[in-house]
Amino acid sequence: MNQQTYRKLISGQSTGWFAASSRSALGVAGAVYTIGIRLRNLLYCKGWLKAHRVNAIVFSVGNITTGGTGKTPLVIWLYNLLRQKNYGCAILTRGYKATQNSKHKTQNYFDEPAILAETCPKAKVIVNPDRVASAAAAVNKFGANVLIMDDGFQHRRLGRDLDIVTIDAMCPFGYGKLLPAGLLREPATALKRADAVVITRCDQTTAAELAQLEEKLQLINPDIPIARSIHAPVCAKSREHKELSTEELRDKKIFAFCGIGNPDAFLGTIENLRLKMAGSKVYNDHHHYTDNDIADIYEKAGYLGADLILTTQKDWSKICGSNFSILNSQGVPFAYLVIRLKFISGEDKITQLIEDTLAGKITKK
Repeated sequence: MNQQTYRKLISGQSTGWFAASSRSALGVAGAVYTIGIRLRNLLYCKGWLKAHRVNAIVFSVGNITTGGTGKTPLVIWLYNLLRQKNYGCAILTRGYKATQNSKHKTQNYFDEPAILAETCPKAKVIVNPDRVASAAAAVNKFGANVLIMDDGFQHRRLGRDLDIVTIDAMCPFGYGKLLPAGLLREPATALKRADAVVITRCDQTTAAELAQLEEKLQLINPDIPIARSIHAPVCAKSREHKELSTEELRDKKIFAFCGIGNPDAFLGTIENLRLKMAGSKVYNDHHHYTDNDIADIYEKAGYLGADLILTTQKDWSKICGSNFSILNSQGVPFAYLVIRLKFISGEDKITQLIEDTLAGKITKK
């Protein structure tokens, strides 16, 4: 089952006896998963499972749903803020299919780690699913005194000083059910242990829906600071590092493709830019691109008369990190859309929390 079909199924868009029976089966699996998650959280809350502390301040950026909620742009924003304050900062990420070259002692990054390494060139990006081990390495090997744990809300083995959770305005609570019946990684009540919420993609929903979302968040955690943000497109960058402004993009006929957790968000950003669309293609999240995929993209773009093939930075990092000779032989230019987090309200609340944490005024257990 591909990603789009799965989302239609769990959201209730798919109808019929097969869809209904599939949702029932997923509901049973979700109930088992829920018991496991609640038990694990209880063990940590009671102190029967211990969080490990390191000699550094730890900021966690996470979410409560699967798919793209905008964690990576927030990690980049946080890293730049800390860098301005001259902290020795490292980024800890679980990574996805990162590979190690033992001969040259280098890592090949894919997906989010590649974006972090490229966008934060002076940061130590440590890829390891064992967050405690990567935190120790960041402190002992690189002398980091501040750590940013990417996708860290559920990784409770590593103690943290501040938990910032991103909530996607387009699908905030994962259709209200836990995996695999929905997209929730844990119950929404887990937000009680969050220190702040950053709502992302606020430009892709209505003011009324945002107000309702904030009310729900405050019912769960009445005192939690809430900020609103958007993923602001800055420009497009080509393989030759040529930049195209958003105004220049409006003169192009675009063929867009992506393989991310929330493809509608990427396509919605293009729509908000009022770009001329020739067509689009959506792949599953973490899709492994092949020569045939790239050839198919070029063929579709050419057939539809596109002037530019546009994708996300995440997809770009996977494709351009591979040896696709076809990228150099086709006439249609290939580029990715550069996105940066932009707060539209509440940035001062988040910044103050960060300042207080750095000053030792806030420390979590």
